[in-house]
Amino acid sequence: MKRNTLDLNALRLLQTVVDTGSFTAAAQRSQRSVSAVSREVGAFERALGQRLFYRHTRAVSLTEAGRLYLDAVRPLVEQIDSATETLFSDDAEPAGVLSVNAPVAFGQRQLPALLGSFQAHYRDVRVDLRLSDRFEDPVRLAHDVTFRVGQPANSTLIARPLAPMRYIVAGAPGYLAEHPAPQAPRDLLKHACLRYQGDYGRQQWYWRAHAESAYTPLTVDGPLYSDDAVSLREAALAGSGLVLFPSWLIDRELAAGTLVPLLEDWQWEVTPQQRLIYMLYAERELAPPKTRAFVNHVLEQIGDPPLWDRWRSATR
Repeated sequence: MKRNTLDLNALRLLQTVVDTGSFTAAAQRSQRSVSAVSREVGAFERALGQRLFYRHTRAVSLTEAGRLYLDAVRPLVEQIDSATETLFSDDAEPAGVLSVNAPVAFGQRQLPALLGSFQAHYRDVRVDLRLSDRFEDPVRLAHDVTFRVGQPANSTLIARPLAPMRYIVAGAPGYLAEHPAPQAPRDLLKHACLRYQGDYGRQQWYWRAHAESAYTPLTVDGPLYSDDAVSLREAALAGSGLVLFPSWLIDRELAAGTLVPLLEDWQWEVTPQQRLIYMLYAERELAPPKTRAFVNHVLEQIGDPPLWDRWRSATR
């Protein structure tokens, strides 16, 4: 193999070795002998003139060159596989690697269950889940499905609205036992408010009386701010203060009563305009079966109202 020759089967084998962590496990998954896997990987490394793996007694790990190379070529292989699947297997069962990208907190909170139920139906689909709070171009990075908050700018993809962002002011019963519950938005000025701080600055709180009115900013303060929403949620559960979070981040706590919703006669946001959660994916004609199946599964499972806004039924 020459250096500029792309051997797709060899690249797939390299990825299998990375996914399984050893030549033995890769051999079992690819139904080859361990020696055959080792020979093919070695031949690929010699052709490249670079060592891609460190060999250990029972496992392998990527060298720095191997990590850079595999990170660069994997999206290309997946694009080729997706294109082939679309052209020749339109009626086939969903299979292959499904690349999913989402914001960190949303992905951690809501996607494991969705992915688990999806893969229970489609066992030939593997998922590559990437979480980032920075918007990454899903076309350039070859993501099959991307979840984002706010209207996406990329017009080459379908942007399917999933649900509005419903923000809720909430606090733990322990905190509310020591501090009078706020009765109006301005009462929050007297409370410890725990706020998220990310790449775009510290979280601002906005309220309005009804859907037709404009949002009014409220300058709250408190003892803790963080770039990790889960840490802030845990601090609120411990009684450190109040949070303003989307319902999808605290639905289980609201259902369990470990967080109590406050000021529900008002609508809340962290921007001057209400936003939606979107699911981005390619047009049906360009999307492989795995993507179409996952999109349909997400729409069916989330529903209307969205599953994370059904916590009230659990409290009755």
